[in-house]
Amino acid sequence: MAPQLTWIGLGNMGRGMCKNLVEKGDLDKPLIIFNRTTKRATDLQAKLPKGKSTVVEELGEGVAKADIIFTCLGDDQAITDTLSTAVKGDVKGKLFVDCSTVHPDTTSKLAKIVEEHGAHFVACPVFGAPAMAEGGQLVCVLAGQKSLVDKVKPYCKGVMGRAEIDFSGQAPSKATHLKIIGNTFVLNMVETLSEGHALAEKSGLGSENLHSFIEAMFPGPYTAYSGRLMGGDYYKRDEPLFGVDLARKDAKHALSLAESCGVKMRDVEVADAHLADVQKVQGSKGDIASIYGAVRKESGLKYEI
Repeated sequence: MAPQLTWIGLGNMGRGMCKNLVEKGDLDKPLIIFNRTTKRATDLQAKLPKGKSTVVEELGEGVAKADIIFTCLGDDQAITDTLSTAVKGDVKGKLFVDCSTVHPDTTSKLAKIVEEHGAHFVACPVFGAPAMAEGGQLVCVLAGQKSLVDKVKPYCKGVMGRAEIDFSGQAPSKATHLKIIGNTFVLNMVETLSEGHALAEKSGLGSENLHSFIEAMFPGPYTAYSGRLMGGDYYKRDEPLFGVDLARKDAKHALSLAESCGVKMRDVEVADAHLADVQKVQGSKGDIASIYGAVRKESGLKYEI
């Protein structure tokens, strides 16, 4: 008998992941959806196949009815508060799968909270932008007891994601450890592109010529982000794809992790400083790609193209 699933958290990533669970997860029961703002859940439900999902207004109800509970929340405090509340009911034997991007120490804390109440825990952070979440093209990183990870895999590759990185048998914190380090690659990519485009414009090469090189040499994320910079997408959105506040949260986790090991991450420090500048200009509407605006301003150009 297939398990009952509940999904908690409908941010930019959660909405797409939830959609693919419903459409491709081969569920024999409607997916239960909970979001702190209920309207966001009902809005998503209206776009999903009829009868394939149900919305609950109380966290406890969504947890009580489920065998497997997926969570995808914005920061460490939010997921800690949510799971601390969730385990107040009878959760013995239930499996919590957290897809949030948090510090590995937080993941260890979450696993302890869940396991102390007789439930089980798997970490499953994901790599990819919201468009990849929407298209089911994420890379899922799974860590925890192998028998538990095996229960989660049917909902990853081919459903929410295109690939899996399997850390079965390793502590759940290993998954978010990789996620935090991996996200510095994205941060550094955007910083490099921003500096390159600013230099190309000021030195007379031109952004179009630089973009031609990027397309030829670095197809994929580099080309996509380069296009976002050139098109002004970094300041035109009402809702950021990768919000500046979340990007800074990830940067701070990486810098904290590095400091604890005696490692310097100079590139991340520079990018984080630019993100701080973005916050001053755009507030929480800033995007990780808005680093370009900060670099432009620092270089004597206008923040907006």
